Amino acid sequence: MSDEFEYKQVIVFRMDLQMGKGKIAAQAGHAAISAAQDAFVHHKKWWDAWLFEGQKKVALKVPTEKELCELEEAAEDLGLPHALIVDRGLTQIPEGSITCLGIGPAPAQKIDRLTGQLKLL
Repeated sequence: MSDEFEYKQVIVFRMDLQMGKGKIAAQAGHAAISAAQDAFVHHKKWWDAWLFEGQKKVALKVPTEKELCELEEAAEDLGLPHALIVDRGLTQIPEGSITCLGIGPAPAQKIDRLTGQLKLL
């Protein structure tokens, strides 16, 4: 397998919630599965290629909910598979809190146009 991935998935977290490591891990799982399911349904070729390549994932961050929601709108406008995760409020944060956004799997170049300027988590 090559070091170059043509497809990837990103999970973008908002930092103002100050979630614990376990909460971040759980929310990442929700975002990864939900966004991948969107890709499976609407972009099966992308999903298959991403799965075959090794399912590259990158965790990124934004400061607030506003930036996260703007990214979600942009992903929608670009036709990228995505999933905005809203928490049920059972543990650390209030019910209805938007925690993260999964984007992809999709071609890495398409995702990078949207998230290339964001910092790693």
